[in-house]
Amino acid sequence: MPAGSAATEGALALLRASGAAGVAHPGGTLLAHLQRVRDRLAAWGARPALCLAGLSHAFYGTDGFPTALLAPARRAELAAVIGQEAEAIVYLYASCDREATYPTLSRPDGAFRDRFTGRTHTPGPRLRRDFAELSAANELDIADVDPAFRERWGPELLALFTGFRDLLGEAAWRDCRAVLGGPEESGA
Repeated sequence: MPAGSAATEGALALLRASGAAGVAHPGGTLLAHLQRVRDRLAAWGARPALCLAGLSHAFYGTDGFPTALLAPARRAELAAVIGQEAEAIVYLYASCDREATYPTLSRPDGAFRDRFTGRTHTPGPRLRRDFAELSAANELDIADVDPAFRERWGPELLALFTGFRDLLGEAAWRDCRAVLGGPEESGA
């Protein structure tokens, strides 16, 4: 995805207008973090919609970062800027009740609990992969810029992403091992 695409520029403008450049986040500001997540996904070869979701993933807040730039009721506004596919990934990511969802995410029939509605559903394989890669890109960025975070959470994150292994592409998995210190793996 070219850095200057209309959707990217629109997302950046909306992020700035929503105050992302003024929200503190490990490694600087929320805006800087979001740009690094997008860049990491692009380096892994992610398709444009997933890269846009990486840039926009904090609009509705998350289970681990409650600061929201837009209310979920304003989904149409974000979709108009980044497209329906990317917005659906953003909503999935933001809506995840991590405690309820993470243990079974890698199973094709695993329930995904929406923290906004309390409902459960079963995302298809592509959305599960998108969610796993966006989760990895997000956490790896924080681990890269914050050694204390990496020291405290690195082993738990490596265990989580090892559980997601079948959902992660090769580039994402290599990056997980490089940043979090995971074992080398041959074959599968």
